[in-house]
Amino acid sequence: MRPFVVLMDVRMPGMDGIEATRLLASPAGGPRVLILTTFDLDEYVYDALRAGASGFLLKDVTAERLFDAVRVVAAGDALLAPAVTRRLIGEFVRARPRPDAASAAALAGLTPRETQVLRLVAEGLSNPEIAARLTVTEETVKTHVSRVLAKLGLRDRTQAVVAAYESGLVVPGSRPPETGRR
Repeated sequence: MRPFVVLMDVRMPGMDGIEATRLLASPAGGPRVLILTTFDLDEYVYDALRAGASGFLLKDVTAERLFDAVRVVAAGDALLAPAVTRRLIGEFVRARPRPDAASAAALAGLTPRETQVLRLVAEGLSNPEIAARLTVTEETVKTHVSRVLAKLGLRDRTQAVVAAYESGLVVPGSRPPETGRR
């Protein structure tokens, strides 16, 4: 059965979209949530990602881009509007968040290779790019990514990136350690 994607607005009557996302987006098989909103506010982006959203787009997106986004999110990947991505990167670089102790402790359960894979996911590399960097097969990378998500109780790669930054595993603006074999 293919996973389904819920298009969610941030502001709705009764319950806001962030809370609805939190209720829907569980790591154990619920729908994937793609936030589609007119409100281009960083607070909404952060809250949506923490609540489990797999994507965040603005309503000025073209229909073709929206269809592509639904396919990307349904496939288990993450997606952010380009303007949002630029701002998030800039904010991470400026803020240099302090490691979250609970997130850092959760990472202790990862193997060294799973930690490498998580770093590369946080860099934005795709599975084929990670496979090339680590000189392993794409299937091996998929296995490592699945194990990272399971061990950390995460839903998708977006949450993995957030966890990597919140734990201090990845520090904005720093050069990642060399992970490939020579």
